[in-house]
Amino acid sequence: MKPLPGFRDLFPEDFARRSYLVGRWRETARRYGFVEFDGPTLESIELYRKKNSGGEILGQLYEFTDKGERGVALRPEVTPTLARMVAARHRDYPKPLRWFNVGTCFRYERQQRGRLREFLQFNCDLVGDATPAADAEVVALLIDLLRSFGLGPQDFAIRLSDRSAWHDFLTRNGIEKERAGEFLTIVDRMEKMPPEKTEELLAPFGIPLTTLQEFIARAEIPALAPLLADLEARGLREYVRPDLGVVRGLAYYTGVVFEAFALQGNLRAIAGGGRYDRLLSDLSDGDVDLPAVGFGVGDAVLLELLKECAGAKDQEATALKADAPVQIYLVIASEDHRTKALGLAQQLRGEGWRVSYPLGEERVGKQFGAAETAGASLAVVIGAEWPRLKVKRLSDRHEEEMGEDVLAAWLQEQRNLRPET
Repeated sequence: MKPLPGFRDLFPEDFARRSYLVGRWRETARRYGFVEFDGPTLESIELYRKKNSGGEILGQLYEFTDKGERGVALRPEVTPTLARMVAARHRDYPKPLRWFNVGTCFRYERQQRGRLREFLQFNCDLVGDATPAADAEVVALLIDLLRSFGLGPQDFAIRLSDRSAWHDFLTRNGIEKERAGEFLTIVDRMEKMPPEKTEELLAPFGIPLTTLQEFIARAEIPALAPLLADLEARGLREYVRPDLGVVRGLAYYTGVVFEAFALQGNLRAIAGGGRYDRLLSDLSDGDVDLPAVGFGVGDAVLLELLKECAGAKDQEATALKADAPVQIYLVIASEDHRTKALGLAQQLRGEGWRVSYPLGEERVGKQFGAAETAGASLAVVIGAEWPRLKVKRLSDRHEEEMGEDVLAAWLQEQRNLRPET
């Protein structure tokens, strides 16, 4: 039996790859002073209906009525949960808040490469600061996050836009506020549709496709100047491209919006976010009014991108090897000393090493094969000469002999193998 469409089984090697992602997510966020939070996976359906997520998300909800006759939904994103939590206890925390989350989300959408119905998402949000400096801080974090995987300017670019420029466009062209979300959804999907389909969808608004294309082609977006200057000062300007073609599909964005686009393969957007200054006010019926900016990136699309970029593949392979399930494999060449091996295994594990050994009597050659399969860096041979040991470095087969009493100190001196902290 297979998992449901859009869901997946994570076998150990798959889980190791995802854990590699999560580790970099958390490490990068903490370098920027962000702290981790979480909320429930199941929320009231009303959280997504309060004019915040837009029609696209509402159409993708996994929703049902629970046994208490409440309308509930599996969370399709984390931002509304964040806004609800901040609105409830914002007075307890100094501003701006720097919060991040790693959590599972669900969307009933068409399954495709890099997009699943259940996925792990990383969210970073900065709440309580309305300045371009806050926008730049979040965009810089996203850039550094992608660079941490070995990706460079040849692999991705951050496309920057401004929703307020589009709001001006809507006003000049007589499009009612109530239809703004519908119109911007068309703009958001333009690149994925044939021109004739876009023309068809624009017809009820009385705006030809050429008018949109001319507007998007404008090279300057004045509102982005402070943000671009900030990124220039950080040495990150080469990763950013102003582009009015980016509008983001969610209705709650109010200002700067951005997407990280893959420059290789056909993955297109790999992360996205923007400023949402009215969401907290909407959710709290005006009781809490705090500006906010943030972004999210899913694990499925990022894992696909890492497969396509040589530098990222090499870095991932090195990281996974360094984090192999076993660091030291005890080769029991003499069953007479199995009890000694068990004691040594527990001692080394107590010192933080990842240690394995054969649970039953096996040929020495098979044990060395098991050591390499497990990714061990060292094999410690326990033979008839106990307490003398042979230590073999599996990468180049270099051997050393030493007493059992000095093994622990010798291990600590190794440059390429360190105990877990």
